[in-house]
Amino acid sequence: MQAPPDRAHIPTEGRNPRSQALHTMDVEQLVTLIQDEDRSISEAMARARAPLIAFITAAEPRFNAGGRLIYLGAGTSGRLGVLDASEAPPTFNIPPERVVGIIAGGDGALRRSSEGREDERDGAGAALRALALQDADIVIGIAAGGTTPYVRGALVLAQALAPGCLRALLSCSPVPSAPEIDHLLILATGPEVLTGSTRMKAGTATKLALNTISTALMVRHGKVYENLMVDVRATNGKLQDRAARIIATLTGLDRPAALAALDAADGQVTTAVVMHRLGLDAAQARARLQHSGQRLDRALADEAAPPR
Repeated sequence: MQAPPDRAHIPTEGRNPRSQALHTMDVEQLVTLIQDEDRSISEAMARARAPLIAFITAAEPRFNAGGRLIYLGAGTSGRLGVLDASEAPPTFNIPPERVVGIIAGGDGALRRSSEGREDERDGAGAALRALALQDADIVIGIAAGGTTPYVRGALVLAQALAPGCLRALLSCSPVPSAPEIDHLLILATGPEVLTGSTRMKAGTATKLALNTISTALMVRHGKVYENLMVDVRATNGKLQDRAARIIATLTGLDRPAALAALDAADGQVTTAVVMHRLGLDAAQARARLQHSGQRLDRALADEAAPPR
């Protein structure tokens, strides 16, 4: 067997001196230690604030112009990327092809361990080529230790396929800059309580960073009004209730009237709000939203304006 690369220098692979007696601890000690260690996650996120702002600022015009947000990862990192991508369509009513999650080993790796696939430097090649990568796209490689061949190889290929695309590496360990990386997003969470188990602090920090990136982009894309998910897809009882409460909040309608407005607008919150606030029928409200780039704030900017 060929010797694997020595990763002992990577912080997320290091031993945590505070947990070296882990196997002797009772439940109270274990829970206390894990919670104490988790406090370092918020500190890591605070240190990463400026790089996250710079990256999202660079990504915003691309995404608003139709570029896609593409996550790439293996193991836990890949699963977190797929999770964030899968939640974008119901939350923001964004087409699923606009936020894409690619995981080493394919969708089967979401449930079954496929960690062996992370060593395939060209493993993401078929998926990236199938996307017909464009210069407007945003590609985020996710790797807790920053060295995963699957991720690093994918970023190199992304640069070759679309030299103008925006490329970032999200890691929980320091990583040297490289030509294929435009933005380094380092979440320095340090050694895990269980040595090398990056599903813990590193995984939590990664989820927080992805939440920040996707939510910020969707807000800037006009998918949010005030702090309400006005483009939510009302596809089940919980979401229908949420949609009705959003309509009630923005129109002053009571619950039965808000539900009726949602039904009249074919389940579209923004259409229902524009209909009520501007006194339009559904077709007129949709036309106004279309003219306003599907942004509720712009559609409501001049409530005295005539229907479009």
